[in-house]
Amino acid sequence: MLRILCLALCSLLTGTRADPGALLRLGMDIMNQVQSAMDESHILEKMAAEAGKKQPGMKPIKGITNLKVKDVQLPVITLNFVPGVGIFQCVSTDMTITGKSFMGGNMEIIVALNITATNRLLRDEETGLPVFKSEGCEVILVNVKTNLPSNMLPKVVNKFLDSTLHKVLPGLMCPAIDAVLVYVNRKWTNLSDPMPVGQMGTVKYVLTSTPATTASYIQLDFSPVVQQQKGKTIKLADAGEALAFPEGYAKGSSQLLLPATFLSAELALLQKSFHVNVQDMMIGELPPQTTETLAGFIPEVAVAYPKSKPLMTQIKIKKPPKVTMKMGKSLLHLHGTLEMFAARRRGKAPMSLFLLEVHFNLKVQYSVHENRLQMATSLDRLLSLSRKSSSIGNFNEKELTDFITRYLEEAYIPVVNDVLQVGLPLPDFLAMNYNLAELDIVENALMLDLKLG
Repeated sequence: MLRILCLALCSLLTGTRADPGALLRLGMDIMNQVQSAMDESHILEKMAAEAGKKQPGMKPIKGITNLKVKDVQLPVITLNFVPGVGIFQCVSTDMTITGKSFMGGNMEIIVALNITATNRLLRDEETGLPVFKSEGCEVILVNVKTNLPSNMLPKVVNKFLDSTLHKVLPGLMCPAIDAVLVYVNRKWTNLSDPMPVGQMGTVKYVLTSTPATTASYIQLDFSPVVQQQKGKTIKLADAGEALAFPEGYAKGSSQLLLPATFLSAELALLQKSFHVNVQDMMIGELPPQTTETLAGFIPEVAVAYPKSKPLMTQIKIKKPPKVTMKMGKSLLHLHGTLEMFAARRRGKAPMSLFLLEVHFNLKVQYSVHENRLQMATSLDRLLSLSRKSSSIGNFNEKELTDFITRYLEEAYIPVVNDVLQVGLPLPDFLAMNYNLAELDIVENALMLDLKLG
């Protein structure tokens, strides 16, 4: 009995585990933005400016007064991934420390140093966002030059310098590391914000767990929340297999993997926008949209309407749109109805001629514009036509295949492409510019190979 209970509990827990609905892999190419963060924040210069100010609770340094730090050189930052932890960071820079020495004269110390720290990557429990936290900061002196008189005893000078620098530098430099990480962490803050998909709903990228660090990259697993405007959440369909990055990408590079099931859920937000009512008689390269034209395919129309009448067409998508992907090719599957009407005298409702169930596929081309995923479609195949009702008697709907195919190409697909111009939102993190990404259609997913230019 206990064994059965255990198996049932394990099965329940396994079934409720949140599989990732999108994957983000960050290589060192993206994470090197820590360098730009330090440059943008000018944090070392700010710390240097603060060094000469009297801080509350800070004890004076024996042997030196009027302490100032100047000529801080542009730092060189080296980063390495620490598996299971985060990033090891080494900041190399030069600076000059000045003041009044214990001998009464002006003292100048030119220092080359390395600041090292481990930046642990965590998931903030309150916000659910990734966050870096500095641990084990150390300051290592690489080279020291001073203008103290050369006739002084070397041991005395070295002891003074060692004592002075080890008191000044950690308190000056280690807060700089923390301040840079605060600056970097701010660039995660928009990651889980709801982002609009037109006026129909929002998408939110939610981390499923603490980001995982390997020797080559950091991986973030997302469970995207796709929500309609009225608050109903659209569940992602079961992909049937675990989402994983394909092989063949350069070591240390960065990619975003969006499964077809996630794109399908996003397009479900737009399903009602794919409904159309077309009343134009002249559409693209099509012949005039009249009962006379239609009678060329269905003779029964001429019997019912010997005098030509304008046609009106209504297309409704009855099932949520579905995206499928095979290597190099993506299709958008649409299931719905197509109903044609004959216009009547003013004031009278148009008369339904027939109602067809239709299933057709659109080929999808992907691109990125203004950091949103764009889709452009063209007709792949009209897969099926079946008659649900008819006011003009029985007819062979297969005779309409060519007519409906051309109609979809000229009248309907331009409407779909206009709807898709809203674009689908991509994860907002570290001020990422997706416009340079290279896009590949892989098995059951779209891969964005992220580039910095």
